[in-house]
Amino acid sequence: MREDGKIKVFLLDDHEVVRRGVYELLTVEDDIEVVGEAGTAADALARIPAVRPDVAVLDVRLPDGSGVEVCREVRSADESVRCLMLTSFADDEALFDAIMAGASGYVLKAIRGNELLTAVRDVAEGRSLLDPVATARVLERLREGGTARGDARLADLTEQERKILDLIGEGLTNRVIGERLHLAEKTIKNYVSSLLSKLGMERRSQAAAYVARVQAERQRQ
Repeated sequence: MREDGKIKVFLLDDHEVVRRGVYELLTVEDDIEVVGEAGTAADALARIPAVRPDVAVLDVRLPDGSGVEVCREVRSADESVRCLMLTSFADDEALFDAIMAGASGYVLKAIRGNELLTAVRDVAEGRSLLDPVATARVLERLREGGTARGDARLADLTEQERKILDLIGEGLTNRVIGERLHLAEKTIKNYVSSLLSKLGMERRSQAAAYVARVQAERQRQ
């Protein structure tokens, strides 16, 4: 968020009419500014790093890829960018991918205008907007993938790696984790590489989703 308190938003949608509609909806608000737009995944990946938005509103289905892929790439490069997925279809597969990519929200294009404004503001504040019912289905799918395997993988982690995994689950960067644990950022980076390898994962967003799943399971027990 800028010093003037405005939320910087980037829009990605291959339908210009939809993009224009969302743009008009957002720009009339005093606390929101649209800082960039794109109609393709490639264009978005080229422009987002330059404008550094607080929130990226991403269409899931694109002619040259997926908004989920854009989310994954953007979050890997800059975790401060919150991603709000916008789609025409309630698709469990896309929702699963969005959670694993580190998206903060997943809403249908049928959403009311004031609800979308609230969603953008909530995501900018760091809140998760993933629909509880839909998320429950995804968590069930993850459980079917084998909780025992997940527990076994956790058992392989050192105490320090578990602490770092929990902090990744809170959405903290390597620098902030280093400050919390009084360790160098480079040391944290090495720990993260090690724990991802042990968990069979490639990205920290996958680890964050894994922590969320484990915590949800514990709450249900």
